[in-house]
Amino acid sequence: MLKENPQKGDPWLDVSLRVVRAGPALILLLLIIGVSIWSPLFLTGRNIGNVLSQSAVISVLALGQLLVIITRGIDLSVGATLALSTVVGAQLFQAGGGGLSVIIVMLAVGAGVGFLNGFIYVVGRVPHPFIVTLASLSIVRGLALWFSDGRPIQGMPDFVTTLGGDSFTQWLPVSAVVVAGAFGLTVLLTRRMVWGRWIYAVGGNPDAAHRAAINRSAVLVSVYTISGLAAGVAAVLTAGRTNAGLPTAGNLAELDAIAAVIIGGASFLGGRGTALNALIGALMIAIIRNAMNLANLDSFFQFIVLGAVILVAVEVDVFRGWLERRLQLRQAALADG
Repeated sequence: MLKENPQKGDPWLDVSLRVVRAGPALILLLLIIGVSIWSPLFLTGRNIGNVLSQSAVISVLALGQLLVIITRGIDLSVGATLALSTVVGAQLFQAGGGGLSVIIVMLAVGAGVGFLNGFIYVVGRVPHPFIVTLASLSIVRGLALWFSDGRPIQGMPDFVTTLGGDSFTQWLPVSAVVVAGAFGLTVLLTRRMVWGRWIYAVGGNPDAAHRAAINRSAVLVSVYTISGLAAGVAAVLTAGRTNAGLPTAGNLAELDAIAAVIIGGASFLGGRGTALNALIGALMIAIIRNAMNLANLDSFFQFIVLGAVILVAVEVDVFRGWLERRLQLRQAALADG
């Protein structure tokens, strides 16, 4: 009697697993189709431009947050870091700084806060980065309010306003190109460099990473630094769009970024997540909010919907894990004959 091919497995489980793994992209496609049918205004050039522009900040923050979450961490300080970066940039511009120097300083502020988060977490042996970044959120937000006296600081260099507020066409804002560049760099770091394999190893299997002599401390400091740098890039886009340094900017942006990463299929257990799916999650959040705006729904209702979407995304992740275990057990059973 011939045995089944142990490599073949159960085709239905395999197909189901592929569908669940493609879940974020499929849900985004269905969301676009559904909203387009419901509102003919959705696919107009102006509205597409609005969606891309509104999703730019959360997309950049999500790319940085993705790296942190892959390592089983979290960064709650990115919204406050964004605000502080805009304030410092606006103050430098008022003091006579040019466009390039303002951007460099804003990026440096973001990267500096991120580095301190990672350094304190690693060197201070803090039990979880939640504690460090929660404290950082409060400290950095306070600094932004203190430096600005709690008021917006008007004025930004033309180069900054171009990056954050201008468009190539009605449907393609300049900020979308910035997001594309950040996405390309994230893919390069995670997929084409050894460092990318290190962060997945540190998050997915810390013991194996230790046995492979991976410098876990350096990896963790680096991902928090990059997350802070992403907040600096998001600050440039925010300041350019508003033409101001805003001490209250980025309020709850950290939650949007985390939600985008989780909706995109990453796991708080670490070791899983892609840059593409993080962008998909950010677009989903932007489209949901845009649809509610088109429907003239109360903005407070957005929090309820976003929370429900996160719960559904987590349940899909649980289902995906169950399918993977079923498939592995099925393949093992077939291999045993």
